This record gives sequence, C-alpha cells and structure tokens, in this order.
Amino acid sequence: MPQIGSFALLLALALAAYSFLAGSLALYRKDDRLGETARRAGIACWAAVTVAAVALVIAALGNDFSVAYILHHSNRDLPIAYKFAALWSGQEGSLLFWAWLLSTYALVLRLRYKVDPQLTAHASAIIAAVQVFFLLLVNFAAHPFGLVSGQIPADGNGLNPLLQYPEMVIHPPMLYLGYVGVTVPFAFALGALIMKYPGEKWIHITRRWTMVAWLFLTCGIFLGAHWAYAVLGWGGYWGWDPVENASILPFLTMTAFLHSVMMQEKRGMMKMWNMWLIFTTFLLAIFGTFLTRSGVVSSVHAFAQSGIGIWFVWFLALTFATCVFFFVRNRETLKSEHRLESLVSRESSFLFNNLVLLVACFAVLWGTLFPVLSEWVTGSKVTVGPPFFNRVNVPIGLFLIFLTAVGPLLAWRKTSLDSLKRNFLWPAVLAVLTAIGLMIGGMHPWEDVSYFYSLMAISLSVLVAATVVGEFWRGGRVIARQSGKNILGGMVTITRRNTRRYGGYLVHFGFIVIMIGFAGLPFNLDKEQEMGFGDKMQIGSFTLVCDSYTQDDKPNYSSEWAVIDVYHHGKKIDTMYPERRFYKASEQTSTIVANRSRPSGDLYLVYTGRNQDTGKPIIKAHVNPLVMWIWSGVVIVVIGTLIALLPNMKPAKVTVREKERAEAETARSGVVGVGGD
Repeated sequence: MPQIGSFALLLALALAAYSFLAGSLALYRKDDRLGETARRAGIACWAAVTVAAVALVIAALGNDFSVAYILHHSNRDLPIAYKFAALWSGQEGSLLFWAWLLSTYALVLRLRYKVDPQLTAHASAIIAAVQVFFLLLVNFAAHPFGLVSGQIPADGNGLNPLLQYPEMVIHPPMLYLGYVGVTVPFAFALGALIMKYPGEKWIHITRRWTMVAWLFLTCGIFLGAHWAYAVLGWGGYWGWDPVENASILPFLTMTAFLHSVMMQEKRGMMKMWNMWLIFTTFLLAIFGTFLTRSGVVSSVHAFAQSGIGIWFVWFLALTFATCVFFFVRNRETLKSEHRLESLVSRESSFLFNNLVLLVACFAVLWGTLFPVLSEWVTGSKVTVGPPFFNRVNVPIGLFLIFLTAVGPLLAWRKTSLDSLKRNFLWPAVLAVLTAIGLMIGGMHPWEDVSYFYSLMAISLSVLVAATVVGEFWRGGRVIARQSGKNILGGMVTITRRNTRRYGGYLVHFGFIVIMIGFAGLPFNLDKEQEMGFGDKMQIGSFTLVCDSYTQDDKPNYSSEWAVIDVYHHGKKIDTMYPERRFYKASEQTSTIVANRSRPSGDLYLVYTGRNQDTGKPIIKAHVNPLVMWIWSGVVIVVIGTLIALLPNMKPAKVTVREKERAEAETARSGVVGVGGD
C-alpha cells in the first residue's frame, strides 16, 4: 500500500499541474479542445488522490506499522472508527485529507461546467493551482507514506487519547469541509475579476457553494466546542485558544460576505467590498491551517511544530499578490451602481453588520497574534487571555444581536419612521419586560458587568425572536387568507415560497438561542473535593454523594470511575459516572466527563484522579446554566441553512386583487441574514 499511495500522489500532482497549466493556456488561446483536456485531467486528479487516501486508510485498518504515520497514530487495539479517523488525526494524513476534499469539490465543479463554461474554466484553473500547492506538500514536505527505518515495531504508539471520542470522527471533516469549501467561491470570484465578468452571475452561481461551506464551518466550530466541553474536563466550551480563534476568523468574514452580497444582487453596491471579503475569507482559511501546523502559537489543538509553516507563508504571499494584481488591473469593473441613500435602510443595516463583523475579526486576529508580535518587537512573549477577548467581543456581539432584530424591519433605500415604529413597538416592549422580569428574578446588572451583559443578551435575543416570529406571522396570515389554510399552514407555505428569506430568519433565531446559552456563563459554579464512600459535596442546589468507586481494564485502556448519586432538594434524581482512562499504547490519560444536561443548566462532573495519600477520588463539579441552549441553537441554525438552500416552490396563481393585498401586507417584511432576501 505505501508504494501505491506514493505513486498515486505523484500522479495526482502531475495531473493537477497539467490541469492548471493547460487550463490557463487554453483560456489565453481560447482553445476549447485544450481546455477540455485540462478539465479531464482535473477529474483524473480526483481519482488519483482518492487512491492515495484509500491506501492510507487500508494501511491503518491493516496495522501496517512499516508506514511511519500509521505507527505514530494507531495501534492494534484501537477501535476501527478511530483507525479510519487516523486519516486526519496527524499532520501528514490531514493534509492528504485536505487534498482529497479539495479534489472532490473540484470534481463537482468540473462535472457541472456547463452552468457557465467560460467562468467555470477560470475557476477550475485557479482551483488546480491550489491543488498543486497541497499536493506538493504531501509529496515533499509532509509525506504520509514515509517508511520506518530499521526494525518494524510490533505495535503502534496509538492515537492521542483526546481524539478518541466519537465527535472527533466527524468534527475535523466538518471543519475541513468548511475550510476547503471556501476555495470554490474564491476561485469563481478571482476568475470573474480576471475575465472582467459582467453582472452578478458569479454570485448567483456561488451562493449555494458559499452557504454549504459556511454550514460545514459552523458545524465544525460548534462540534469542536462540544468536544472541548465533553472531553477536556475544564467545564468550558470556548477558551479563546489560538486554533479556536483561527477557525472563527473565516467564519466571521464569510458571514459578512453572505450579508453584504445581497446588496450587490439587489442594488449593485459593494462590489469591491464583496470581492475582498471572499479573498480575505480564503486567505484566513489558509492562515488558520498555517497556525495549526507551523508551531507559531501554542495550542492543545495544534499539530506538532514543523518546518511546514514556511510553505504556507509563501503560498499566502503569492495568493495575496495575485489578488492585488488583478484587483488593481480590473477594478474599474467593480464600480457600484448606487449609493447609500439613508441610514435607516436595509443597505445601512448590511453595512453596519459588515463593519461590526470585521471589527470582531480584527480583534480576534490581533489578540491571537499579539504574543508573536510582542516577541518580535520586544523580545519577550506577552500573551492575552480570555478577559481581553471577552471585553472586546461581548459588546460587539450584543450590537450584532440588535442589528439582527432591527434589520428585518427596514426596507430597501429608505424606511419611514411610522413603519419602523409600527413594527418595532411590540418586540421592544417584550424585550423591556424581559429585562424587568430578569432583574426582579435576581439578575442584578449593577452588581457585575458580566451580569449586565447577560441581561442584555437575553433581552436583545427576545427582541430578535419577536421580530422573527412577527415576520412568520405576517407572511403566514397573508397565505392563510388567500388559501383558507390555518396560520401554521400559511407559515409553512410562505417559507417554501421564499426559502432564502425564511431560512435566514430561522438561522437568526438559532443564533439568538445560542446567545442565550452564552448568557449563562457568568453564573457558573464549580467546586472540587475528595469523595470517599458516603462523602457528600454541596454545589448550588445539588447534593452529590459518592456511592462507590471502581476500576476496569480493556485492551485499549484501563479506567477508574466514581459512582455519584445526585440529590436535588433532598430527592435523588440521578446517578452519574465520571471516569478517568489510561491509554496503554500512548501511556497517556484522559477524562470522560459525566454530564447531566437540562434546559436550565448542566451538572458536570470530572474525575481528576486520586489523592496519593488517602486513595480517595478527587471530583470536580460544575453547574453550568443554559449550556443546552447552545447545542439546541446550532441545530436550529443547521435546519435554517438547509431550508435556505432549497429552491423556492412556485406560488399558486391568485387574482390581481389578492396579489395587491398580499404585496401590501408583505411589503414591510425583509431579512438581514445568511439566507436573507
């Protein structure tokens, strides 16, 4: 298998290079036959990379420890699912996986070339250039089929214990699908700029590509957050780790792009802005992989330090220079057709939304790179932690929630004050009543600024929810009057008729549910103590009683855990089993958190080890309010995005009078969001 895999990678590199060179030459000469050979070479490249990826998986499943990569990331007793995940669990394998995903995206694009043959040919050549870079990496800088010198060990070193968790089988692929997927809209945007493509057709072609990449990236980020919460045992889900930050940077710019691109579609505005947003998103996606693999920053998520970082630096520099060159050369084609006419308009809400997202992006980037920059300038590394990121980004997040609430109430070009008052009054009243109710219930914002932020997050989220529900209600009511359906049926119909708009509403609703989950953070409790037989721990309204503790031994690991009975106001409600494992192959330990999750909050127990003197287990307990809302909100975001990706259902024919009445009642509705219209 190593020989087959190595040959397949070399063949893939040759095919990608031919696809790029022949494709570029065909575009210059306008030679369709040569262009067709380039397209077919790109398709063949996918087959070659697939053979290499399959060869590495077969080597892992077959315990072929003659391959150094398999030796370092697998062992005989490793479960099959994790052996398969060895494809992306290390430096070399993950780069091969990246190359395979990129070739798969390119395959779909090349098979659908008839959508716009000329623009697709440009995009195909650009993607082929990116393929060449990653195939150069796996052939010469991080070869996954390198062989072990000397005697072949009988067993491997095993997979990192932190990665032996079910979500780690799907978290990296989701994240990579998002990172790699950005390449397609980037290629179309650069191709459109190179060929001075008229109009906004490239945006229409890439809208679904961009939304799919955004969806995968969103899922990858939150799956990573859930993994950190469930495995690392520190009681949190986001620590502003440099690699976590690297994943959110392209997410922020792609979210900004999905908002502002509607201004270009509707009003012919922000063409230069949108071009650079998608360029920046691609560059940040590559920058994120650079951070993960270069060793520039320290992170529990990062791969081992290596010299591969310089490859990414040169690629980033070359890509940026290419974008600047064609932008300067062809910027005349990107002039806006209209100007901003009013600050109280849909256009202004998109503009503010973009500015705020980019400020957040810059703040995260600055905080992430500050240790590196400070070391370059002063010679000593100064690290900024979560307090800096929270202090900057929490107010930004609150302002984004406010914009999300106001945006649907604004019309294109200009919104009348009477219309704004009429639509904004009841949502604002509900938000104010919510804030008053929370303060009466004991949330006192004057005691701590974090309580103020939580109060604002929940109140503004109610504001957004009210506007979203109002939009569904108004649209559903119109359809109900036309068709005789009930209001719920009308809402379903109006959603199917404009999936992009109403799917966007659901995405917004999902994010404010996530924000409510974040709002519980200042009220977290934690406590740690030894717990022998019968010992008790009181935390919040819970009483924990240690019933017993025991041990077990399995082929891949040995473990010990405690049996903890949970009482609430004197009544037993559950039994929990926090566990600690020792993995034999890697000789490393890992925690398996016991978590009782409810809408009101989580009871989260960690077995941190034993006291060497007394032999008693040490249990750390956390009470984390509202965390379930975060994961529930992600599900709503996924559903909303999937709806926004669906084609619209054609509306039934109505009379002229019915149509006029429907247009009058829906004229006030709109959206600011991922799927907005």
